[in-house]
Amino acid sequence: MKTAKDSVWRRRAARLAAVVPRERLHPAVLAWARSRRAAARGGWAVALSGGADSLGLLLLLWAHWPEHRRQLLALHFNHRLRGRAADADERFCRRVCRALGVRARIGRWRRRRRGASEDEARTARFAFFDRAMRRARLRALWLGHHQNDIAETMLMRLARGSGTGGLAAPRPVQSVAGRVHLRPLLTLPKAAIIAGLKGAGAAWREDCSNAGGGHFRNRIRRRVLPAWQRAAGRDAVAGAALARELLEEDDAALETWVDSLRPFRAGRSLDLTRLVNQPRALLRRALRRWLVAQPLAGELSRQGFEDLLAAAAAGRPTRRSLGRRGFAVLRGGRLRFESGDQEKE
Repeated sequence: MKTAKDSVWRRRAARLAAVVPRERLHPAVLAWARSRRAAARGGWAVALSGGADSLGLLLLLWAHWPEHRRQLLALHFNHRLRGRAADADERFCRRVCRALGVRARIGRWRRRRRGASEDEARTARFAFFDRAMRRARLRALWLGHHQNDIAETMLMRLARGSGTGGLAAPRPVQSVAGRVHLRPLLTLPKAAIIAGLKGAGAAWREDCSNAGGGHFRNRIRRRVLPAWQRAAGRDAVAGAALARELLEEDDAALETWVDSLRPFRAGRSLDLTRLVNQPRALLRRALRRWLVAQPLAGELSRQGFEDLLAAAAAGRPTRRSLGRRGFAVLRGGRLRFESGDQEKE
């Protein structure tokens, strides 16, 4: 039974959609939503923290795609790191979903620990998303990343020396283990989302931990990004968003180039003769893809990767450990993975 409060949230969604029409969302996501792939993937899951970004996303999905309302599933993960505030976030998300008639599934971090890193929290959150989506048989997850997230991610990844693939994140449409992650708000700065919600009369939850400097992203957001904007004397966030688009195009072109050389062989070997006299960037990319495809390989340090890359470029016979379970063996122009068991035979 609908209540007056339910109608309030529905009106807020409609007001926000009037300020942020479909055309302002990322064109790649809109193209996906119109495609046969969208219909084939069934219902949609949307990550909902209760913050401005995810709340704005939920309201826009509800307003712009009314035909999907009954199939929407909001996923809220309570990290249980902020005590009563975290529980209040959960109650808020439940109320909004109930008002919109959207199903909600709540997860809680049972194995939380004080001082958990940003990566640990993210891993736990996405593990919950994965379980919830498998249970609901959903394969499309909508996420509320926006232009500011692009700039923050780019600065963080520049600090660790990422290439085009890493700098092209977060992507508007991203395939992940048989699922698709969709980020329609990448065309909007955070300020536009905030202004839209305020204009619609919609309140949201603020995570007080975002005001601290404990996490690298928070330090980038609060200290580096404002100084960068001032030093640039222009909209550096919009510039980062454009650079991300161009990097994604370059990354896709390099992937296509590698595929056209057909260096990957049956039995998960890499035919290095196919990469002779090709740009080193293609060898680097092919080698990284080969490593990812080895199910028994452990983590390889950056220096270890560079050493293996140098050996592959020189065609030098090499046998390098890839963790306790096997070795990368380069012989006769082919790179293969040999398990530890093969060494004992």
